[in-house]
Amino acid sequence: MSTSQQTSGMSICKTPVNQRSLDVLQAHQDRFDELDVRLTNCPSGASFYDFGVKHLGTVGGGLLLAKICLADLADVVVCNSHLDQSPFPSIQVRTDHPVTACIAAQYAGWPVSHGKYFAMGSGPARMLRGREPMLEQLGLTESSEVGVVILESGKLPGPDVVESIAAECGLATKQLHICVARTASLAGMIQIVARTIETTLHKLFELGFDLRSIRSGVGWAPLPPVAPDDLTALGWTNDSILYGARSFLVVESNDQALSGLRDRLTSDTSRDFGRPFLEIFKQYNRDFYQIDKLLFSPAAVTINNATTGNTFAYGRLHEQILNKSFHCDEGFGIQVGEQP
Repeated sequence: MSTSQQTSGMSICKTPVNQRSLDVLQAHQDRFDELDVRLTNCPSGASFYDFGVKHLGTVGGGLLLAKICLADLADVVVCNSHLDQSPFPSIQVRTDHPVTACIAAQYAGWPVSHGKYFAMGSGPARMLRGREPMLEQLGLTESSEVGVVILESGKLPGPDVVESIAAECGLATKQLHICVARTASLAGMIQIVARTIETTLHKLFELGFDLRSIRSGVGWAPLPPVAPDDLTALGWTNDSILYGARSFLVVESNDQALSGLRDRLTSDTSRDFGRPFLEIFKQYNRDFYQIDKLLFSPAAVTINNATTGNTFAYGRLHEQILNKSFHCDEGFGIQVGEQP
């Protein structure tokens, strides 16, 4: 089943999502210098778009990268903070195609591993690969003459990695468009914290909730300070979601299914909740799979059931933990030093 033939309940997207991602990428090509996006062609014919591998990147580049991840089926903007005392802006995402945008396209469900190269892969090319249980269970596959993949990595992939990616997608290498940004780049951090709705949907899927009933979503997450290294950026971006993200969903469901989410949906239901992510990560010897799965959730979720008019609000924001994570001495996000 392609995304243009989804079962009842999901919003219909008539244009293949890989083509949508490529269209929005190419539509901004004349702005690449302004956005500090560096386009190169590898010898095999694949196109590389460097959003922040060996350079910081830009806010505009990060917003574009997030839209590419979402197949241009969501609005992504920088807005005033949704937190009470934060001087940092928030990244807001809004979509009326939540399953297609966030699960079929945006979800980072592809660990790209070849030889010594490793990157987390997201983007609609995952549907061409078709090897993720969540995509299979939701019937999210696609045939396309192009593939767009986003890699979270501090290195551009070599020719052997490109050939491996193309083979898994059933494409020639010249049909591949690969966007890359390291975690600690400005562009990389923006596209990661633009995943509030995606994180909510993935958690709902793990809890057995029918994603086909979700009509629209809005999400907010604080944009952390730019980190000095990828490990710190990993911690800060995770904390942004776990302790500072809020999502709002409109669904057509039944109240019993929604009330049953109370003790499982938000990050504070996890046994590992309550400390900055890097502390938790190091406790488990940097093994993601040892961390309680219930932790990977937004801090707060509000669900409006359009069928009954009832609204269910779970969790809350935790600014003090963010304050600790971002190494703030006083207030939120403000580093206080001695005056000269």
